[in-house]
Amino acid sequence: MKKIQLLMLLLLSAICIQSCKKDVTTSASTISDKILSADINGTAWNPDTVSAAITYNAATKTKTFTVVGTATQQQVSISVAVPNSINTAGFPFATYKVDATNNVQLAYYIQASLGGNFTQIGTVEPGSGSVTTTAIDSVKKVITGTYSFTSKQVNKDQNGNIISINVQQILSGTFTNLPYTFVSN
Repeated sequence: MKKIQLLMLLLLSAICIQSCKKDVTTSASTISDKILSADINGTAWNPDTVSAAITYNAATKTKTFTVVGTATQQQVSISVAVPNSINTAGFPFATYKVDATNNVQLAYYIQASLGGNFTQIGTVEPGSGSVTTTAIDSVKKVITGTYSFTSKQVNKDQNGNIISINVQQILSGTFTNLPYTFVSN
């Protein structure tokens, strides 16, 4: 009987001690399962595969941030080049807009058949897209920001007359704690 009472006392003590521990809180920096997402032509899109890198080119002193995400036979590509950069694993916070310099390149691709090649659909004209970087941890090598763009494809007949215009809208794009590699060459 004394063994049962002792066991009960130990069990109650353990429960009391366990309930006195400080509550654990989760911070906002927890990695999301949606590290890259967008709304493509009105439909939510989250890629199955994502690759991202920041590359520093010592010869041109240019730092380039690139991302490629692929899912459901669709692919989104982002490239932002910053001239006159320094050789660090970080990337400047800013809004980068598509303009005539080609420093910001955004593209939308589709795959006609499973396992086939991806084909770019239209082009993003100056003023039709942007990428904003809002946070970076160059130690953990994760970056956060937003992107959006409109890709336009003008189809012409054999005489050069416009017969149709296809517009692809990639809106409300986000990359959240997106892991990247850093390469310096």
